Amino acid sequence: MASRILPLELIDKAIGSQIWILMRGETEIVGVLRGFDDYVNLVLDDAIQYTPDARNPGEICKTKLESEILLNGNHVTVLIPGGNGPEDSLASKA
Repeated sequence: MASRILPLELIDKAIGSQIWILMRGETEIVGVLRGFDDYVNLVLDDAIQYTPDARNPGEICKTKLESEILLNGNHVTVLIPGGNGPEDSLASKA
């Protein structure tokens, strides 16, 4: 029988490495995971935020977030440890 891993254990293994995060709406964030809590509030360093440009459909706004950031776990929908985003993601179009 295969061993089981709990969700928070998977996130714990990703501390110190790059993680790709899909947020509610159309926002994606790529950064280095520094910490998290039981509510999946996340602390990131060296983060870049990708959002669709409301003024230019099809264009992506890339914003470098200069300081440590805290993401509210209620807005996180998907975490991909080690991810840069797939080829068709917002991150790859910037």
